[in-house]
Amino acid sequence: MDKIRNSIDRFIATLPRVVKYCTKCVVSNQRPRITFNAAGVCSACQYAAEKKSAINWAKRKEELVRLCDQHRRKDGRYDILVPCSGGKDSAAVAWKLKHHYGMHPLTVTWAPHLYTDIGWKNYQAFIQSGFANVMAHGNGRLHRKLARIGFEAVGDIFLPFCYGQMTVPFHIALEKDIPLVFYGENGEAEYGGSSADNDRPGRDVDGFADAYFKGVTVDQALQWGVDHGIVAPNEFEESDLRYYRPPAPEKLKEKKVQMHWFSYYEKWVPQENFYCAAEHTGFHPNPEGRSEGTYSKYASLDDKLDGLHYYLAFIKFGLGRATSDAAHEIRDGHLTREEGVALVRKYDSEFPARHLKEVLEYINLSELDMWKIIDTYRTPHLWDKVDGQWKLNSQVS
Repeated sequence: MDKIRNSIDRFIATLPRVVKYCTKCVVSNQRPRITFNAAGVCSACQYAAEKKSAINWAKRKEELVRLCDQHRRKDGRYDILVPCSGGKDSAAVAWKLKHHYGMHPLTVTWAPHLYTDIGWKNYQAFIQSGFANVMAHGNGRLHRKLARIGFEAVGDIFLPFCYGQMTVPFHIALEKDIPLVFYGENGEAEYGGSSADNDRPGRDVDGFADAYFKGVTVDQALQWGVDHGIVAPNEFEESDLRYYRPPAPEKLKEKKVQMHWFSYYEKWVPQENFYCAAEHTGFHPNPEGRSEGTYSKYASLDDKLDGLHYYLAFIKFGLGRATSDAAHEIRDGHLTREEGVALVRKYDSEFPARHLKEVLEYINLSELDMWKIIDTYRTPHLWDKVDGQWKLNSQVS
């Protein structure tokens, strides 16, 4: 590699230079788009408090019943589409919509880059529990190149997965004439981000780039890849990009395709989703024990690239996989803040070595160059080099 590339993740430059941690959970102001009130409480914790006392969940459930009644079909056609990996959250959503609300879901899976054994088993178990499913893949060679571009250009090897996860379901909904697309949770509300959509049941696709793609469209990512010699223009065609781009908003409006979050209608508790999926769709936690970088063993199990995705978040923001898990469980009342702090300090910095060889072969990158790229994402306000070793200069306490 002749030089270290400059990131095009435009949110890095907006990070506050003084790190502050939420007084209720373990997240900091380094999470993009998160806000804090005067008492030092993050927007996700504020929303969690609203979930407990300010939101009328019985009324929200009535809204969902009416929505389903308006769109339920009796002619044998699918009437609702659920993006679904077979993981605990999406499986629970699909099961409830089918069995609690009487809908006829088509589930859609944007394939992981490199399936784990447990991810594949859970996906198969989900289908066998009684669900129709369509799995979509991008052009394999281009997909690998986009993963490499994502790793270098925005510090997220998951970038092509992020694209398809949010765009493919809408393409399939248009193709199959399905009016409702139901995702699980509003991540901005549940994990900390913009509060603009907290009281809305869904979001318009023209806001996806900022919320889900690091502010970088697939066309911008590919242009970066072409400019830096990772991909050549003759290696892909216009048709290869279809599933990486959202459909035109006017087309969705014309066909009356709507996006909804299940978490708007029913209180979102990941642990409860685990119990539901385990009981009804054959979901199993990680047989290898806890996932690298955290203490939990039932979230984000599908892809061998998962670990590096979370590790880069730790490098870029000082917030790793354990932070994400612990923060939500503190808000749900399953952990105290003290317990969460201990877990974050123990596991957040753990490097995901389990699948590293396969992952680096997948994106055609050496381990030496991987570390060079990782180190470019260590911003000076978060990292110091002491005696030749990198040290995070601020940790939750």
